[in-house]
Amino acid sequence: MTDQFVHLHNHSEYSLLDGFSRLGDMVNRVVELGQPAIALTDHGNLHGAIEFYQLAKKAGINPIVGVEGYVADGPHDERNPAKRFPFHITVLAQNRTGYQNLLKLVTASHLEGFYYRPRMDRDLLEKYSEGLIVLSGCPSGELARYIKASDLDAARETLEWYGNVFQDRYYLELMMHEHVPGQAEVNDAIVELSKQTGLPLVVTNDSHYVRRDDHEAQDILTCIQTNSNVKDPKRLRMEATTYYLRSADEMRADWSHIPEALENTVKIAESCELELEFGRNLAMRFPTPQNRPSMEYLRELCSAGLKKRFENPSEEVQERLEYELGIIEETKFSDYFLVCWDIFNFVNERGILSAVRGSAASSLVLYCLEVTQIDPVAADLFFERFLNVERREMPDIDMDFADDRREEVIKYCIDHYGRDHVAQIVTFGTLGAKAAIRDTARALALPLELSDKLARMVPNTLNIKLKDAIAESAEMQSEIRRNRDARDLIEMAQRVEGSVRHASTHAAAVVISENPLTDYVPLQRSTSGKEGSSPTTQYSMNPVADVGLLKMDFLGLANLSILDRCVKLIAETTGEYVGVYDVPIDDEKTFRLLGEGETFGVFQLESTGMRRYVKELKPTTIDDLAAMIALYRPGPMEHIGTFIDAKHGRAEITYPHDDLRELLEPTYGVIVYQDQVMLIAQAFGGYTLGEADILRKAMGKKIPSVMDAEHEKFVTGALKKGYTKEQADVVFDLMVPFAGYGFNKAHAVSYAYIAYWTAYFKANNPTEYITAVLDSASSNPEKVGEAVQEAIRLGITVKPPSINYSQAGFTIERDSDGNDAIRFGLAAVKNVGAAAIDPIVEAREAAGLFKDIEDICRRVDSRSLNRRTLESLIRVGAFDQFGGRSNLLESVDRIIAAIQRQTRLRESGQTSMFDMLGESVPVPMVEIGVAGHDDTTDQERVIWERDLLGVELTQSPFTREMRQQPGNIVVFASDITAKISGQKRAALGQVNDIRELTTKRGEKFLSLNLTLLDGNIEMVVWPNVLERTASLWENGSFVSVTGEVRERMGRVSLSVEEAHEYQLKAQGQVESDAEAAKNEPAPVTRAGFNEASEPRPVLNDPVQSMPDDPTRHRVSEGRSVLDRPSATDHQNRTDQREAILTTESAATAETSRGEAIAGGDAVSGGGPMQVRVKETGDAADDRYRLEDIVKLFMEFPGPDAAVLEIETGNKIVRLDMPFSVQAGARLTGRLHELLGNGTVRMTTA
Repeated sequence: MTDQFVHLHNHSEYSLLDGFSRLGDMVNRVVELGQPAIALTDHGNLHGAIEFYQLAKKAGINPIVGVEGYVADGPHDERNPAKRFPFHITVLAQNRTGYQNLLKLVTASHLEGFYYRPRMDRDLLEKYSEGLIVLSGCPSGELARYIKASDLDAARETLEWYGNVFQDRYYLELMMHEHVPGQAEVNDAIVELSKQTGLPLVVTNDSHYVRRDDHEAQDILTCIQTNSNVKDPKRLRMEATTYYLRSADEMRADWSHIPEALENTVKIAESCELELEFGRNLAMRFPTPQNRPSMEYLRELCSAGLKKRFENPSEEVQERLEYELGIIEETKFSDYFLVCWDIFNFVNERGILSAVRGSAASSLVLYCLEVTQIDPVAADLFFERFLNVERREMPDIDMDFADDRREEVIKYCIDHYGRDHVAQIVTFGTLGAKAAIRDTARALALPLELSDKLARMVPNTLNIKLKDAIAESAEMQSEIRRNRDARDLIEMAQRVEGSVRHASTHAAAVVISENPLTDYVPLQRSTSGKEGSSPTTQYSMNPVADVGLLKMDFLGLANLSILDRCVKLIAETTGEYVGVYDVPIDDEKTFRLLGEGETFGVFQLESTGMRRYVKELKPTTIDDLAAMIALYRPGPMEHIGTFIDAKHGRAEITYPHDDLRELLEPTYGVIVYQDQVMLIAQAFGGYTLGEADILRKAMGKKIPSVMDAEHEKFVTGALKKGYTKEQADVVFDLMVPFAGYGFNKAHAVSYAYIAYWTAYFKANNPTEYITAVLDSASSNPEKVGEAVQEAIRLGITVKPPSINYSQAGFTIERDSDGNDAIRFGLAAVKNVGAAAIDPIVEAREAAGLFKDIEDICRRVDSRSLNRRTLESLIRVGAFDQFGGRSNLLESVDRIIAAIQRQTRLRESGQTSMFDMLGESVPVPMVEIGVAGHDDTTDQERVIWERDLLGVELTQSPFTREMRQQPGNIVVFASDITAKISGQKRAALGQVNDIRELTTKRGEKFLSLNLTLLDGNIEMVVWPNVLERTASLWENGSFVSVTGEVRERMGRVSLSVEEAHEYQLKAQGQVESDAEAAKNEPAPVTRAGFNEASEPRPVLNDPVQSMPDDPTRHRVSEGRSVLDRPSATDHQNRTDQREAILTTESAATAETSRGEAIAGGDAVSGGGPMQVRVKETGDAADDRYRLEDIVKLFMEFPGPDAAVLEIETGNKIVRLDMPFSVQAGARLTGRLHELLGNGTVRMTTA
């Protein structure tokens, strides 16, 4: 008997529901325990397989790649709710064949069998059985479930099937943990079945964490993943504390009575010999015409592109192109360049705006292929930063596309290269410091106030760890010392910090392969949930690259979408098309706008700090913009002042050595780019540019041994070139920091061009540009608010949303005075969205403007205009022309009921009769009855609009008074900055987002926002001030405050010292959109009449009865615009009918209730009135009769239902009228005169 033991059933943090083990910790623990191997079997996925394999190999233990899969009870692609709980199974890859079958098996379970869980079935297991070892599974396995159900026949059938398929590679799995009902009995039955069948046993421990004391942290993480807490007795949990990586001695102590089950763990591990290859080049081989050599085809495309790009290419350009092609050929990357050309050929043909970020912009080959739009020779960019023979890595071409068209590019790749060859790449979200605090507090059922307080103490430093946050924050240290809950919370948060929280789709990464992807990686459904989305790899970016696949970045850039929309708007408003790539790069208006710091909406240049620096710089070239973009980062930012002063002659330009003047003169003696570091290494140290690129990377990593070697090499090279050691040391020391934080010049230049393009259109076409910015920001109310304020500042009118004049997105309208204005888009209203608005706009465009609320109810589908959408649109004024906002909100129940009723009628086909009758008899509609007086307050308007639009559009008296404040009163949030920290300021605004907090001594204070004209400022009201001002602080209240500006860890706030309620000087009536609508051009119908003035039927409201007024029930006598029979054919019949409809005959007036009954009609006021007519075969005549019946119904409103039955052929079509009538002798008599006796029937209720 061997003393060894191998864990074959283990879960890592990639078992996203309940796994806590980190891969590195797992491997290290197995090494400590002296165990020779370990398996990874996460729930349904292979996310961690490559990282696990590499870590285990490096540690000298045997990695066994596997999965705990889910087996469907039936076909894996069947979605049967009765069988939604699949069986569990443990599957291990024995060798390379088994690994590739495992990739396909897991992929199929995700792409074909996903139903609550990724499921495989027996057919798939048999198809991919070669090279796989199968264990029967945990207590949720097929065998265990049949045993617990006392279905031994099914259990034996299961053993027989798996034994036949997997033969000596099928094992019966045993495990034991406390608090698992029936597990001992299941184990006894499995041992007995093993004796009966001869199938071998194996012991596993189903580990979910590494050490026993990880039990509590695993429980917390499970609570976080399942959105529960430790006080919930029904939560998913593992009550036993034995689900860890136990030692061989611990396992023997429990299983010594079945020694063969222990020995089989080692036997299985020894049979698993998986060898994976890394570092291969599995890039897509481009399918060239006639299968020509890819390099030959690339040269041909570049030759054609050179002629297109350069009318008369210089010798320098031709030599540069040949040089680049030579390096591409030597490094064997020609297929990669052709794939990029193919993608951008599609992009350019479709007019999708694009750009290339990173060092790829330095390639002349890519410029000739029209992948990039920047001439690298003119921009002084060198190729070796992108690709060189010394660094034979796959070149990285990061592609930017207009973000609203990125999916088109991915779809093209899928269609062109095949769905099996293209996928997006998974990425994993982890628990950062603040998220760990908040999520752990929720799992521990601790108060939200505590977690919020501690999370706010974490410095706003990217990727900061909790231990560093504690070290930096004296406030947090104090809280932990005095508050036990805080101490326990932080301790547990540190344990779960960094754990994988969820899987998602990487924002950019796409992989393309020559062979089917499942030869190399497992796939899963896209986490986006969009129908038809490309699948996602289960491996993240680094493992995908390690196996040798080509990773490309397809990034969506909102600014390109803004430019595209702007260009289209210009074409719509002016009829002129302006190509983004063709705008002049020396436009005076553009640089004037930049020099004035007017950079809201300008790519890369709109932050407060950047605005200030750009204003000081006053750029005059795109090179200036590139340098500023490169310098505005931690590290080089300290050189911005030197750069600006040198440009304007306020500072002397110095160089570390006069021989470097030519390299540094364009940036005024400041090292701005990594490229300059490489050129210095070449000029001063004798490096080739390829070697200089390696030096640059080494300096960035700062590995001491490598740095020492490079320093020696640099000095040696400098000495050979005639420089002294002292000079070489000075230059080398100067290079080191810049190599680490310097910017890639090609990247900076690419961004500078996009920044310039956005500034150009803002300067020259401000209305179109701001409209495009608003469209792009429509899902971000805060950004929308900022853009509206910018429009107003530029003198552009922004009109409020209107159900009759707005589109889904923002649009441009021509004012009556000929000026262009921006109309707010309905889809930009919070809680609304394009899916709700598109059908409403379609209905409006199909039949004209909405006349009133009833008309909207009649024409809009209840699936579009639901309660939440309707209330939001009312609150922002989209219905102002139909009534006051508060009054409309009071009528929401009736409006929704009417919309739902009309929708049901349409779907039942019962409105088809009214469609046939045309405009003379519209579909009847209940009058909603909106009160005339609007009692909406200014405060309500402001709160609603700022919440739902991000900005106040219908200016309140308060806003007008804010705009009239003297200069010493702050009314713009942009005036409160870190630059004035420590200074006193007075401000006027509206209170919102109040949060009650407590000090270390338990005293209450407030953190809140004060809304100003262009956004919010954060304010703190400390206990001493709160004590005397408590009554002021309510959301929506208007206050004037005085306080000290404070800056802490990048956050600026106003510490309130004095506060007073602000009293409006004068109340004014707010101009509503209804008033503005008076100036709108009158809508014209097909017949040339104003639709809004057409009469309409108004009927009793079954929800709330209205006073009876006969004049409200009259309908138009006009006919519908339909083809009519000739006058000679129907004149007599028409005259007779008109007489009946317009005059009550004496006979009808004298008809009594009794006479009506004697005539064969039962008349009552309690049951539905039924009218039956028979088709005559004359379509026009039938149309007239139906029209007349409806008109008569509408002249007799009342409480009784009305039903029209039409005999057509051998069937009867029943139409329930969408209104009620006053059934009685008068209506019955009129109908008899029109249709004849025997046609009207009353049913007693």
